[in-house]
Amino acid sequence: MIVTPPDLKAFLLATPFFGGLSEASLDLLISMLVERRFEAEATVVAEGEPGRSMFIVKSGRLAVSKRTHTGGVIPISRLEPGDFFGEMTLIEMQNRSATVVAESPTELYELTAQKLYACYKADIHAYVIVLQNINRELCRRLRRADERFATRRAGGDD
Repeated sequence: MIVTPPDLKAFLLATPFFGGLSEASLDLLISMLVERRFEAEATVVAEGEPGRSMFIVKSGRLAVSKRTHTGGVIPISRLEPGDFFGEMTLIEMQNRSATVVAESPTELYELTAQKLYACYKADIHAYVIVLQNINRELCRRLRRADERFATRRAGGDD
């Protein structure tokens, strides 16, 4: 039996990634997470590099950006505790789509593609819920991007 602090379970269940999981499924996924720490200004992932894992933000603040074709950098978003990123590489098996840099000392939980596959083999129900949660979050992000695009095209401010 895996013993985890109750506050860790409560924190994870409150994130979009872990919502709806049973206690047993949550315990399984918690056992697969690896805690990672980054100092301020450290690059967590770089656009274009191979990606084999995703991250859940435990503490800190991170900046997400993309490069332009001319070499400039465009800020995309900020990530705070409870947010997750890197999930696209687990779904589409492509290189990282953006760069993520810690703006302050940051703690993350990492879930690798290999561990997610182990979840699939051990608890298909938990795997399906996790994928649904990822898809919901991707849809929310797409809706926000659509709104920003529409606002800019209409000449408004974001």
